[in-house]
Amino acid sequence: MADLDAVLSRVRDRVLPEPAERERLRTTAAELTARTQSAVADLPVDADVVQVGSTARGTWVSGDRDIDLFVRFPADLDREELEEYGLAVGHAVLPDGHEEYAEHPYVKGVHDGFDVDLVPCHDVASASELVSAVDRTPFHDAYLTERLDDDLASDVVLAKAFLKGIGAYGSDLRTEGFSGYLTELLVAELGGFVPLVESARSWHPPVEFDPEGHAERTFNDPLVVVDPTDPTRNVAAVLSAANLARFQHYARDLLATPREELFEPPTRDPLDAGAVRDHLERREATPVAVVFDAPNVVDDQLWPQLRRSLDGVVRGVDDRGFGVLRAQAMVDDSREPGGGPAERDRNGPDRAALYVEVQTPTRPAVERHEGPPVAVRQHAERFYESYADDVDPDTYGPFIDGDRYVVERERTFTTIRGYLESDAAGDVALGAQIEPAFDDRDVLVGDAVATLADEFGESFREFYEPHP
Repeated sequence: MADLDAVLSRVRDRVLPEPAERERLRTTAAELTARTQSAVADLPVDADVVQVGSTARGTWVSGDRDIDLFVRFPADLDREELEEYGLAVGHAVLPDGHEEYAEHPYVKGVHDGFDVDLVPCHDVASASELVSAVDRTPFHDAYLTERLDDDLASDVVLAKAFLKGIGAYGSDLRTEGFSGYLTELLVAELGGFVPLVESARSWHPPVEFDPEGHAERTFNDPLVVVDPTDPTRNVAAVLSAANLARFQHYARDLLATPREELFEPPTRDPLDAGAVRDHLERREATPVAVVFDAPNVVDDQLWPQLRRSLDGVVRGVDDRGFGVLRAQAMVDDSREPGGGPAERDRNGPDRAALYVEVQTPTRPAVERHEGPPVAVRQHAERFYESYADDVDPDTYGPFIDGDRYVVERERTFTTIRGYLESDAAGDVALGAQIEPAFDDRDVLVGDAVATLADEFGESFREFYEPHP
């Protein structure tokens, strides 16, 4: 335990903001709040301004530059007016900002080196009276501010640094990790960072925490943390089973071998074409990439559709006997991060790929099709007669193998390229906005995939150098 205490002490020195950093953030937030209040004063409705999020609660990791300001409008204000007034205030405060969209539009920009979100919401009396999902955020802030003392806030920062270090932090639908709110609730519920990792190493999902003991429904997620401000919601709903398992793995690793490296995201350079070819030669499997222009939507819409499309393609490839080893959805990682739909309109669409590694790229011209056991009279006779009357010269049988009828029939696709370039590949379950882009796809098989390294080098590194 002494080794762990020493490691955590050194990590705290690195990840907890220094007083000067806290003061600069406080000054900037106060200036932005004043500017927002001035813009609100020009509106024909009453509203107030509240700072929320980790920088409001003192639970941010040093170097994070986020300030979240919520403008609370009357609960009975209709949605169109909320959006109109909210955007007017946002553009007044952040004249160089741009509009983004959560449940409704808001303005995002940069001020004095800080990333600023200026979000309109309804000033409802309780989280049970939400008009939109963002209305609950001020309740989250109030709940945690009341429960996090300085020691717990420090442990929250440790927990966030740890989750960032192991790649499991972020509730966006690409990451599917731990949100800041979820992390803070877990630290508060379990009494600190060390109690959290000690508890997590022995979890057997599904695991449930209900801080206020008022769950109103049953959840079917691997981790359930009932929102103390809204008992109908699981705060951990976005968290994937893989990221929960990752957290458990590294919790055990940290407790067994304490070290600072677990709190530092590793630097992983993209693979170049030569390195990709080296992996291909070593593995002697066949890689296939289905490449197309990604639809111009925000990441939280894009990634669920990519994963759905990947699942569909994997099922189609497996059903035709090519034997999937592993698969991954990829998006062009050569672009600057954070670009939204407006940036893609100017720069052209990102490229996306459904990347599948298979055991074999070819199959025999015939495939085996087993019927029922001969003893199952009704079904067996129907199977036999359906093929006995078939005059197709490419069908062998029916014959008896063991106790059942069997035929060997012509295979529709003998190569994976033939299948993936056919109309049949588009018949699988694709994301709604992926489907039109999929019609204009390129299919690369084998060594040709290495030519994609300039676009997907980081994703190739993730695929060919996997870790927990």
